[in-house]
Amino acid sequence: MPFYKTEFPGLFVFEPIVYEDSRGYFFESYNEKDFQQHDIDLRFVQDNQSSSSYGVIRGLHFQLNPHAQAKLVRVLAGSILDIAVDIRKNSPTYGKIFSIELSAENKKQLSIPVGFAHGFSVLSERAEVFYKCDALYKKESERGILYNDPSLNIDWKIPAERMTVSEKDQQLPLLADCKSIFEY
Repeated sequence: MPFYKTEFPGLFVFEPIVYEDSRGYFFESYNEKDFQQHDIDLRFVQDNQSSSSYGVIRGLHFQLNPHAQAKLVRVLAGSILDIAVDIRKNSPTYGKIFSIELSAENKKQLSIPVGFAHGFSVLSERAEVFYKCDALYKKESERGILYNDPSLNIDWKIPAERMTVSEKDQQLPLLADCKSIFEY
């Protein structure tokens, strides 16, 4: 299984081997043994799926310890711009963003470790996003960073007048106002 390291320690792009023929295609979207061989040792306990229309921005979200979540994100239909922000104190990539287009067509997945804020924008008419988590969701642990934090300068690839952002996500603090809660 092809894994690609990013410049962000612990953040991997996974591009599965796809077998296609006249019937369609088949691929392994997750194989614990293969992930462990690449030092990605996760035990997934929750699967989430969302459906959104063009211009929707979800994020930037994370959970506090001890309920912090590592995620494996993929797209079942459509395409998204997936964003991960390193919020691990003393990390060489602290405060930097990683972005990648994930789509049903390219079948790429992003393995996001604990210590990153995560979000995405929908680039297609509709998108269905599926992600596995290694910890259960706990409302009291949820936190986030404002999607348009000027210090991050994220290009969501959506014109401002077409962005749809929840009221809750519009109220999130800036990265500078978040306490360093994750250690590298």
